[in-house]
Amino acid sequence: MNAIAMAGVVKSYGSKRALDGLSFDIPKGVVCAVIGPNGSGKTTTFGILAGLLRYEAGSVSLFGEGAFDARRHAGRVSLMPQDSAPSPHTKLVELLRYYGTLQGLSAAEASREASAWLERVQLGDRASARIGQLSHGMRRRFSVAQALLGKPELILLDEPTSGLDPEVAVEIRQLIAEQRGRATVLVSSHVLSELEELCDHAVILQAGRVVRHGSMASITRANTLVRVTLARAPELEALRAALAGATLSWQAPHLLVQSADTSTVQAMNAVLLRALLDQGAGILEVQAGESLEATYLATRRA
Repeated sequence: MNAIAMAGVVKSYGSKRALDGLSFDIPKGVVCAVIGPNGSGKTTTFGILAGLLRYEAGSVSLFGEGAFDARRHAGRVSLMPQDSAPSPHTKLVELLRYYGTLQGLSAAEASREASAWLERVQLGDRASARIGQLSHGMRRRFSVAQALLGKPELILLDEPTSGLDPEVAVEIRQLIAEQRGRATVLVSSHVLSELEELCDHAVILQAGRVVRHGSMASITRANTLVRVTLARAPELEALRAALAGATLSWQAPHLLVQSADTSTVQAMNAVLLRALLDQGAGILEVQAGESLEATYLATRRA
């Protein structure tokens, strides 16, 4: 079952078309990267999914139930905006309790969850502080807690680790990963290595359209391509004889081996690495597929 289905969605701001026939499906329970340059439509897409923006054409469906409806989807969808700006005069714990009640929690449940999530994002000692007293990084951590509070089925996170210290960013990524299978999470970020590690699905946007989407493995070709970094050039003809059906290319210092069949990759790797060891080619690194960054840059050049 798909958690999200968008088909031919059009959204304009005056004469500027932000979404130009946007179409994609997101399976339920995945952590999905939403990737694209500034102005590609990421934030607008999140706003439409959360019911904050109207669109002019196309269709949107959440959980197979149509577009966001406050009565039908109350407590089931949460959003962390890119420029989240909670009231600066409110105490952290009080605001989280309020958000909890909006999510449909009882007062006691909201109080427990507010305290628990402040601890999870390392703000437990600032529970009585006011939002305006927090640094940028602390406000981002608070906004992550707000988005994960309760039991939302769809979580939209726009640049959740922006401005965070590296160790805190690691903790936030772990919190997001824990939602896999329990909720569907969409995460936007310009740090593609972070998204590649965290996400199992991806949507790549450009000028309000989808240029690639699917599982992370299919997008990066991790299920068909092996990239081997070598200390010296291999004997390609001998490798081709050993790997019938595979396509090989040498782009020093990388050997790219493409299989046409995902079911044979593991067996192909065993033959390939053994042959390279026999040749003394000097294996420095083995990588499944291209990096997400290389895949994204290729879509930009296409």
